[in-house]
Amino acid sequence: MTTDVRQLVATSSRVLAAAGHGDLIWGHASARDPEGRGVWIKSATWGLDEITPDRVHLVDPDGKLLSGDGIVHSECAIHTEIMAARPDVGGVVHTHPPHAVALAATGQPLRPVNHAANYFVPPAVPAFTRTADLILTRELGRSLALTLGQARAVFLVNHGIVAVGETLQTATVAAILLEQACQQQLLTHGAGGWASWSDQEESLAKRAHIYHDQAITAVWDYLVRQLPDAGATS
Repeated sequence: MTTDVRQLVATSSRVLAAAGHGDLIWGHASARDPEGRGVWIKSATWGLDEITPDRVHLVDPDGKLLSGDGIVHSECAIHTEIMAARPDVGGVVHTHPPHAVALAATGQPLRPVNHAANYFVPPAVPAFTRTADLILTRELGRSLALTLGQARAVFLVNHGIVAVGETLQTATVAAILLEQACQQQLLTHGAGGWASWSDQEESLAKRAHIYHDQAITAVWDYLVRQLPDAGATS
């Protein structure tokens, strides 16, 4: 089981990197520990594209390293506090994708301009504005979790995003879809205005038709197949 969860975090990290979520050594993905001890998260000082199972370790809710090697990410409270607040969440992704950061900084809400945005909207994607600095304490982690509420993702304004899911596979796909949605909205605006978007009824219908569980699983499988070492991952 331990080997499997470490492999999952490593694969998620490399999928995110391949999708443009890399930011030098920053950004991280985590999976809930099956035994309830905390979260399995990538070690600090490594880029998302460099993560292998031996660069994934177990961290408890206080940020203490329980298993594995390496330096614990200073923002591990993002993961531990969201999972404490959301028993339904099995995976958390925090990255700094450029289009999502740009859109959140404008103050514009995410609109269902394209298919991807319908995975999130409605309701509105919440925005965490208490600080744009790192989430370095459990108290800030709890505040972020409160802002996230029951949503699939939250904008950390002038900082990045957090995406969650029942599994880390689902959270990873959500992070990628959110960046795609933000990129399309900025592209639309750049073409001359906030032209049009789906209303609430249509958005919910599209979510059911396009982003059902089987489709999300298929998207994850596709993303894994695109990795250079796809034959060695799962």
